[in-house]
Amino acid sequence: MSETQKKTGNILSNISPPSELPTFITAVAPGSQQSGSNPDGLVQLPPAVIDDDVSKKGSETDPFIPTTFSPAIPSNKDTSIIGGGYASSSAEDVPPKVNQEFAGMVLNPDPLAEALSPITHGGSALFGWVREAVSNNGILQKVAEKAKSSVDTIVTTLDPQMKEYINSGGDTEVIVASDKDDKVRPIREAFQTVFGKATVIGLQTQVIGMAAQPNGFAAGLKGAESRINSIRADNPRVDDHLPVVAVENFLVEIFPDQWFDAGVIVLYDYAKNILLKTVTQMTPVPLQIITSIRADTPEDYLFKETGFAVTIGSVMAKNLNVPHNEWHKTYTSVSRSDMILNAAKIIATLYKQAVAEYVNTVGASFNSGE
Repeated sequence: MSETQKKTGNILSNISPPSELPTFITAVAPGSQQSGSNPDGLVQLPPAVIDDDVSKKGSETDPFIPTTFSPAIPSNKDTSIIGGGYASSSAEDVPPKVNQEFAGMVLNPDPLAEALSPITHGGSALFGWVREAVSNNGILQKVAEKAKSSVDTIVTTLDPQMKEYINSGGDTEVIVASDKDDKVRPIREAFQTVFGKATVIGLQTQVIGMAAQPNGFAAGLKGAESRINSIRADNPRVDDHLPVVAVENFLVEIFPDQWFDAGVIVLYDYAKNILLKTVTQMTPVPLQIITSIRADTPEDYLFKETGFAVTIGSVMAKNLNVPHNEWHKTYTSVSRSDMILNAAKIIATLYKQAVAEYVNTVGASFNSGE
C-alpha cells in the first residue's frame, strides 16, 4: 500500500455522522441488537413500547364489560303449572315484584304467565267471546246463515225451479184456486219472499155461474169468490185453517171507449176471518178487440149480465199469433206473471200483518180470561 492511500483511507470513513437522528426514527433502547435480527436495516420500535401503546388505546376506546347469563326462569324452578306461574321449591327463591324506572317510564316486570293468564283460563274474555260467537245470535250463526243464503242463490240461479223446494216449508201454507203455472208460480214467489218460507200449492177449480170473460170490477170479484168457494167445497184437502188465494181477470171500461184488462186477487182465511183484495196492473185493450168480443157473444147468452162469451186472451192471442197466456208480454212487454207477482206481494204483506194482529188479539183475549 502506498503512502498516499494510508493517509486518505476509505472515502466513507472520512464522512462524519449526522449530528442528530430524524424525528420519525425512534432511538433504539440500549442493549438491543441492531444487526442479525433486522437484515434490511430498518429501525424497529421496542416490542414493549408497542404493546403498551396498543393496550392503552384499546382501553380508551373499547372497554370490556363482563356479562353473566340470566335465564328468564331459573333452572331450579318447576314449570309444570301452566298459566299460574311456576312453582318454587323455596319461597325465598321467588324474587319480589319491583317496578323499575327506565327513561321516565315505570316497567312492570310481571311474569309472562300472568300476562297470558286471561287467555289460558277458561273464564277468559277470549273463550267468552267464542261462547258468544256460537250462541243463538252469535257471529258464527250469522256467517252460516249468510253462507247458506249464498249457496241457495247459486243453486236457484243455476236451476230456478229449485227455489220452490228450497223456500218451501215453514208455518205458512197457502192454497191457490188454480193449477195454471202463470198463476201459481208468482203467488208462491210472493209468499216465500214475504214469509221467508211458505208452502204454496195450486189446485184445479172451475167457475160456476159466471161468463167466460167477466166484465167489470163486480164480475171479476164474483169470479174470484166463486173459485174460492168451489175449491173449499170440492177438495177435502182444503180445510178452514188454510188460506185460499184466487185470481180472476176481467175487462173494465175506465174511460169512454177505453177498455183495460186487469186481474183481481182475493185471499180468504176462514179460520181467522181475514178477507183481502187487490187489483193487478191494468193492460189497455184496443177498442176493435172489444167490438169483436161483443159481436161473438150471442144475444141469448145465459151469463151475459156478468160478461162476454169469448175471452180476451183467445182473441189477443189469435191477433198476435202467440199463446193465450203470453199476449200481455208480447203486447206490453210486461208478462201476466209479473203483474200477478207484484199484486200478490201486496196481498202476502197485508196477510202477514193481519195474522200478527190476529195473534195479538187472541193473546190479549186469553190473558183477560174472556
